[in-house]
Amino acid sequence: MRRCFSLLPSGRDRRGVAAIEFALVAPFLLLMMFALVVYGGWFWMAYSVQSLASEGARAAIAGLDPAERETLARGFIDAQVGDLGLQAERAAVQVESTTGVIRVNVAYDVSDHPLMALSALVPSPPRVIRRTAVVRLGGY
Repeated sequence: MRRCFSLLPSGRDRRGVAAIEFALVAPFLLLMMFALVVYGGWFWMAYSVQSLASEGARAAIAGLDPAERETLARGFIDAQVGDLGLQAERAAVQVESTTGVIRVNVAYDVSDHPLMALSALVPSPPRVIRRTAVVRLGGY
C-alpha cells in the first residue's frame, strides 16, 4: 500500500494542528471581514446617494423655471438625507436645468464616517461618492 506525503510521521500526536492552521488562515479571514464591512457600508452609502440624486431630479420636474427646479431638488434632498442615515452637511448638491433635461449631481464626503476608520486595514474605496441623475423634460 502506498502512503501519501504527510508533514507528520504516521502514528504521531496531531493535537494542535487545527490551532496552527487557524493561526495561518486567521489574518486573511480578518482582512476579508474588514473589507466586507468597509465596502458593504460604502456601497450602502453610494446607493443612498444615488437614491437622493434620482429622487431630487424627480422632485425638480414640478418646477416651472430653472430656479424653482433647483429649489425643489435641494429642498427634497435636504429633507430626505437624514432619513437615509446620511449627514446633510457632508452632501454637496448641484442642479443643472436646461430646456431638455434636469441634471442633479450629489457628492457625499465619507472620509470621516466611522466605517471608513477601518479602511486603513484594506484598500480604501473613494472618499467622495459622486452620483448623478438626469431627467428628460418633454419630447417623449
